[in-house]
Amino acid sequence: MKNEIQLRKCTKCGKLFSERGAVSRVDNVTIICSDCGTRETLESIGVGEKEQEKILDTIHNTVHTN
Repeated sequence: MKNEIQLRKCTKCGKLFSERGAVSRVDNVTIICSDCGTRETLESIGVGEKEQEKILDTIHNTVHTN
């Protein structure tokens, strides 16, 4: 059995992603990329865009090791 990578396009940012997506808080149905899911979550608790980017950079630098 082949392990095929399925690419999806995030409807919020347009980025192609293959990892597990997030369910959008907007409609609780649409699958979006994990970064946009994190942004929606942070926005919902009042975190501004500049701080969101810092948080995402930290996540990418510590979790996504290649």
